[in-house]
Amino acid sequence: MSTFETPPFCFEDFSGIARLFPLPNLVLFPHVMQPLHIFEPRYRKLLEDALRGDRLIAMAVLEPGWEGDYEGRPLLYPVACLGRIATYCRLEDCTYNVLLLGLRRVRLVRELEPRRGFRQAKVELCEEYFPSEQAARRSRLQRELHDALLRVLPLLPEAREQLDQLLGSDISLGVLTDVISYMLDIDLRDKEGLLAQLDVHRRAEMLLSHLSAAAVECAAGKSGAIAFPPQFSAN
Repeated sequence: MSTFETPPFCFEDFSGIARLFPLPNLVLFPHVMQPLHIFEPRYRKLLEDALRGDRLIAMAVLEPGWEGDYEGRPLLYPVACLGRIATYCRLEDCTYNVLLLGLRRVRLVRELEPRRGFRQAKVELCEEYFPSEQAARRSRLQRELHDALLRVLPLLPEAREQLDQLLGSDISLGVLTDVISYMLDIDLRDKEGLLAQLDVHRRAEMLLSHLSAAAVECAAGKSGAIAFPPQFSAN
C-alpha cells in the first residue's frame, strides 16, 4: 500500500457525531498523516475520549476573529477533515504526541452543547465527485499536476524523497490533489477552499494555479512554497 493511500475504514459504523479539534493554522486533508502535540487540558480530554472509543477526531479550522473567544466556541469553517488516530505517545508531563491520519471530508451540520469538556458536532460525510463523461480531462489534469510538481521539485531538495515517492506511485487524481493541497504553503483560506471543493477536476485546476505561483516564488528564492513532511502542530 502506498504511503498516500488510506486504509479501509467502515464508515457505516460512524455515528455522525465528531469530536472537534479546531486550530487556527492547520488544514488536514484525507490520505495524509499529521503529527500533533496535544497539551491543552480540553484537548487531552478529547484525545483520551477518542482513544476509549472510535479513535476519530475532526480537524476543523477557526474562522478569522477567533482570538477574542479562543477558550470558548469561536466560529469554524463549515468543512473539516475527519481523521483517525494512527499512533500516539503519552509524555512524562501528561501531554501527547499523536499521528492523525486524514480519512474523509465532513460538513459541520450542527454543533452540540459542550457537555464533555470539548467541542462536538453533528456532521455529514462529503462525497467528492468527477464531472461525468470527462475521463480524458481527468487524465490531462493528472498529467499536468505531475509535470507541475516536476518543475518545482529541483527547487525543493529537502522534500525530494517524499515527492519522488508521490510522483512514482500509482494514485488517483483525487488522492493526488489532496496530498498536494496539504503540502502547499498557501493562505489558510485558499487551503480551506481546496478542502471544501468536492469537484476533483475543479480542485486540480485550482492546484495548478497555486503550483504555478509556488514555482515562481521558489525560483525567486522564497522558501515555504511547499512544506513536506510536516512539523508537529501544537494546539
